[in-house]
Amino acid sequence: MELPKFLMGDNTEHQDAIFVIHTEYPRFIINLVDDEIDWWESFERSDEEALAIEVATLIEEASAFYDDEMKRYQED
Repeated sequence: MELPKFLMGDNTEHQDAIFVIHTEYPRFIINLVDDEIDWWESFERSDEEALAIEVATLIEEASAFYDDEMKRYQED
């Protein structure tokens, strides 16, 4: 099965949260309300600098994905 790069997550126990799941390396779940990230990967100390740069881009991509999805829901 081929997964999309981003998925939206929903949970009735966290109704104020907006979860976006990134399914490619580095895999994570981000709550767009507070930008809290839960990583599904382990990283070496040497990876931290490169990861910091990539994280900013991935957060922007996750936010853009969410915005696009919301526009599609509103159009339907």
